[in-house]
Amino acid sequence: MPVTDGRGLDRFIAFPYDHYRGDPLWVPQLRMDVRTLLSPAKNPFFQHAEAQYFVAQDNGRVVGRIAAIKNDAHTREHGDRVGFYGFFESVDEQPVAGALFDAAGRWLRDKGFRVMRGPMSPSVNDECGLLVKGFETPPTLMMPHNPSYYVALHDRYGFAKAKDLLAFESAGVQMPERISRAAKVIAERKGITLRPLNMKRFQQEVELVKALYNQAWERNWGFVPLTEAEIDHLAKQLKPIVVPDLVCFAEHGGNVIGFAVALPDLNVALKHNPSGRLYGIPKILWYARKIHRCRILLLGTLREYRMSGIDALMYHWIWTKGAVLGYTWGEGGWILEDNTAMVNAAHQLGFRPYKTYRIYDKSL
Repeated sequence: MPVTDGRGLDRFIAFPYDHYRGDPLWVPQLRMDVRTLLSPAKNPFFQHAEAQYFVAQDNGRVVGRIAAIKNDAHTREHGDRVGFYGFFESVDEQPVAGALFDAAGRWLRDKGFRVMRGPMSPSVNDECGLLVKGFETPPTLMMPHNPSYYVALHDRYGFAKAKDLLAFESAGVQMPERISRAAKVIAERKGITLRPLNMKRFQQEVELVKALYNQAWERNWGFVPLTEAEIDHLAKQLKPIVVPDLVCFAEHGGNVIGFAVALPDLNVALKHNPSGRLYGIPKILWYARKIHRCRILLLGTLREYRMSGIDALMYHWIWTKGAVLGYTWGEGGWILEDNTAMVNAAHQLGFRPYKTYRIYDKSL
């Protein structure tokens, strides 16, 4: 049934907290953050998008949920007739999952879409992909997690793989020596300098990111540009957990040519607040002091500087600074499975693939 009021939205938000109660790897996000993500009044994504939420009920008990999403920014960028689904959760019953997929598909078809793609929650710039490999390890910040049976629910419904996204891990505190040497040589030869984020000039730093982001990631599969409002919103959300030395700007001739962002894996602390409610924040803050994991969320350079070793230079910065700060494990990604240059670079830097997330397509 479609969500049409506040009570329906409450049910939509609440379902995962019950659904995952027995899963020790699931990480409960703060409910207020989930509500912000879903709210057209609070999330600037909805300045160019529209969504309809659905819940499945059995004898008054919620047994699943899904969102159907119309993303005008994607349509403008790619000129296709692809709509999206996201926030999918379901009990292990094919009729329930099928009813949810049917509801989302009908809504999208009525909007003129020919393909339903996902999961995107709500877009490629947020949590996306269905976990299909790596179920034995917990998710990092802003990465999804789901039971293994979700794969069969998708396959039986007739979804087909559109693209796989790879997450890489490194448990070593030392970067490969040859990479360290190469990074120093590149910096000297090309006159590249690196610097950390300046928190005293945070808004100006965000403006630099705005100027670079949509150039550095242009033309990747599925890429949708972030608007200025979306970048401002993301920066405001992440500012409380940013560690300046884990954010790196690369400069050449006084101009910023690339940046990399790694964040402490706040999921380590969030999992100690299973209800996701505000009264658990003191406990989250306590455990946040003991985080030794980080996620390299973004890394990119302007087109003319790609394939020149500057990515290795920025990785080297984050790796060495992170080790000094006590971070002993890192995740890099996600990376598109067929982005050969980035996949090879991750291997050379000492990372190994450890999780796979799948984007699915279903013809409407």
